[in-house]
Amino acid sequence: MKVILREDVKKLGKKGQVVNVADGYGRNFLIPRGLAMPANEANMKAWQNEQAVQAKKAEREAEEARKLAQQLSGLQVSVAMKVGEGGRLFGSVTAETIVEAVQKASGIALDKRRIKLEEPIKNLGEYAVPVRLAPDVTAEIKLKVEGEK
Repeated sequence: MKVILREDVKKLGKKGQVVNVADGYGRNFLIPRGLAMPANEANMKAWQNEQAVQAKKAEREAEEARKLAQQLSGLQVSVAMKVGEGGRLFGSVTAETIVEAVQKASGIALDKRRIKLEEPIKNLGEYAVPVRLAPDVTAEIKLKVEGEK
């Protein structure tokens, strides 16, 4: 029996592949659980149409991400933090702090999960903060951490 996989199935295949499986496995396990659908002509056409719609949506989102990346590139944001001895901060500058600063500076709302800090910022200075907007689109924000007076 040939089926189209709707999701990745371990040791069988990836989403969208057409695979040959035993009749019972397809009829009693894969299809009832929504992991696959029979590979007849109607389902093949429906699957191809769905894939085309998803590809257009992904391209539209990537274009929006590129436009947002142009707006964010070269953006300079400053954050005032309380400072202890030796220029060390009380606490640290987190992704949420950076998102709030970007919102105030440019009015652009970002999701804090898009900010890719390798480690929290705990010292004064200037930093280049990467923002991952799409799988292939990354922008860089210049962040200046200043002491609060």
